[in-house]
Amino acid sequence: MWTADEIAQLCYDHYRIRLPKQGKPEPNREWTLLAAVVKIQSPADQACGTPDKPVQVTKEVVSMGTGTKCIGQSKMREKGDILNDSHAEIIARRSFQRYLLHQLQLAATLKGDSIFVPGTQRRLWKLRPDLFFVFFSSHTPCGDASIIPMLEFEDQPCPPASRDWANNPSGEAIGNQEAPENKRKCEDLDSPVTKKMTLEPGTAAREVANGAAHYQSFDKWGGGPVPPGVSSSNLAVEGLATVTRMASNGAKVVDIYRTGAKCVPGETGDLRKPGAAYHQVGLLRVKPGRGDKTCSMSCSDKVARWNVLGCQGALLMHFLEEPIYLSAVVIGKCPYNQEAMHRALMGRCQNVSALPKGFGVQELKIQQSDLLFEQSRCAVQAKRANSPDRLVPCGAAISWSAVPEQPLDVTANGFPQGTTKKGIRRLQARSRISKVELFRSFQKLLSSIAEDRWPDSLRVKKPETYQEYKEAASSYQEAWSTLRKQAFGFWIRNPPDYHQFK
Repeated sequence: MWTADEIAQLCYDHYRIRLPKQGKPEPNREWTLLAAVVKIQSPADQACGTPDKPVQVTKEVVSMGTGTKCIGQSKMREKGDILNDSHAEIIARRSFQRYLLHQLQLAATLKGDSIFVPGTQRRLWKLRPDLFFVFFSSHTPCGDASIIPMLEFEDQPCPPASRDWANNPSGEAIGNQEAPENKRKCEDLDSPVTKKMTLEPGTAAREVANGAAHYQSFDKWGGGPVPPGVSSSNLAVEGLATVTRMASNGAKVVDIYRTGAKCVPGETGDLRKPGAAYHQVGLLRVKPGRGDKTCSMSCSDKVARWNVLGCQGALLMHFLEEPIYLSAVVIGKCPYNQEAMHRALMGRCQNVSALPKGFGVQELKIQQSDLLFEQSRCAVQAKRANSPDRLVPCGAAISWSAVPEQPLDVTANGFPQGTTKKGIRRLQARSRISKVELFRSFQKLLSSIAEDRWPDSLRVKKPETYQEYKEAASSYQEAWSTLRKQAFGFWIRNPPDYHQFK
């Protein structure tokens, strides 16, 4: 029906052709990450393919996002008018919610073809049976999915163990304290310490040319170099533990690609031993910030949550009979491990049970493409291997949705690009995928429908605030509560004060 390379190429072409220059990285100086949601449609008369004649499908990008940053806790706003998390995966998902809202409006007002059809329950809708969605990301999600084994014949992602560890060989984890300064420098491929190390005489040139970070937020954080051609995708990992010491093919695991995402308060914490025992796997993590800590959970954690609760969020569940799930995840060419992806996105939630009707832990199809994103860090680095200038992440994030009005949205620091401090209070200083603007779109959907056709969840007691509308989606809230109790108990939740806008 489709291949990972077909999905990747479709997204790369869409990025290159449909997105304007605004918000894209400055050539040879900046890099970014890309994510998208692709709609797959099977013709009704080709429901079952044969080996001789496979099913022909229609593929369409319906949302896209770029970005590498998130804001610190001190910059969060109670009005819901700022994007807290601008990593590409999160931008793509919020853009997808904007697309879903538009499609629900088409269905509810009978003003055009929609991806939704009437459900079996009165006043509710469901996805057409001939459609499903594939999520694409040019890089493995930050957090647990990026903790990847490295074989002994691969480059190690960090400098050798510090003397601090030599003085404390037990390597005991001390709660969830901040990493020592030397560890922060070792994770930062752009730091003077790392640059000096990679340029020492006798150092392999590809350590510099192929250096690749997992992600960067306002705090610099990175990962390891692009791996050589030999794949380490068949390595085994144990549940809540460190990465195993041996690969299934007998090769020794000497280190891991590391994530800058920090364990959330309450979790066991990383061991911080040298080599493969540096991280513990399967833990909830938060995206880091330089000085100003963030409240944004890692992309691995968020995608795992979507795989149980759906991508639509609480508001849209008022109109839906069942959640909107992703059927597959495709990752572009980058450091990658199949078992780590499965563990991070599905394995941690596999024993969650007693969810409300319609909710469940989905069996995601996870694949990797051999196609590299042309504006990824390693692609840009390879083009400018001998350049003395520093390579930096692009400060802008691009949102694109398949909607007829103003599909594009370019932001920086959580606000539309170019917004000044004085202009923050204006309505124009809101991203179209911010909480408050998606809430406005939801309210617009409600106002276009007669109240006697509203879903029952909104007819008993009409909510007023954003928080009240979310809480009124009872089945979604029950599913989220169950997921937290059984798998994600230490998930960081924003205080209610941030959801009281109307």
